Amino acid sequence: MQLNLTKPICFFDLETTGINISKDRIVEISILKVYPDGKEENYTRLVNPTIPIPAEVIDIHGISDEDVADKPTFSELAKEIHNMIKDSDLGGFNSNRFDIPLLAEEMLRADIDFDMKNRLSVDVQTIFHKMEQRTLVAAYKFYCDKNLEDAHSAEADTLATYEVLKAQVDKYSDLENDTKFLAEFSSRKKFADFAGFLIYNKEGEECFSFGKHKGKRVVDVLENEPGYFGWILNADFPLYTKKVLTSIKLRSFNNKLD
Repeated sequence: MQLNLTKPICFFDLETTGINISKDRIVEISILKVYPDGKEENYTRLVNPTIPIPAEVIDIHGISDEDVADKPTFSELAKEIHNMIKDSDLGGFNSNRFDIPLLAEEMLRADIDFDMKNRLSVDVQTIFHKMEQRTLVAAYKFYCDKNLEDAHSAEADTLATYEVLKAQVDKYSDLENDTKFLAEFSSRKKFADFAGFLIYNKEGEECFSFGKHKGKRVVDVLENEPGYFGWILNADFPLYTKKVLTSIKLRSFNNKLD
């Protein structure tokens, strides 16, 4: 079956130096862009992360420092990656909690603005966990009756993710073949940022989810304790979190002027 798309969707997977969104880097990226007419476009690149790849991580994805020593950095690839995904929704396996946040960090380091305001994200892992509670290897076997060869290869994982989503839509009658529905179904708690430091309350207002101001509205904290904003900007928080916080501060300032 073919996904019912109103705009392109880019399924993607990252292999990285680790799982710290703020500090770790991409070592391989694979993108499968699927157009509404069914046309597919592939993009896979090894990336020089500019930092050492830990041995325990090499054991997982098999990409060593030597493999990427002469490869371009993400900053050198950022524009062509951005051009490929800028008109598209995004899809992946655990992408809402890891791949998209880390991609956003790399984009912002490369001075390319990145946000999700005009795009949807479909997390195939969330759909799978809500329906079956498994891993990608098991999902591929369960839905597609295939063994996932070369697991932890970005390209293999990306292709498997795309096939699993199509099989999920085909299998479950309550899953609509619609990107907006799939994005909402695969979303978890609604965050204002990717990392979950800023969440929405019932009124749709941004609140802090951590620390001494947990549960408080961001605008109230910034007004009553302006130094907290500076502390976050200088602390080890993700760049995207800082970007969202800055936009809230500017919006609040502009509202006062009005």
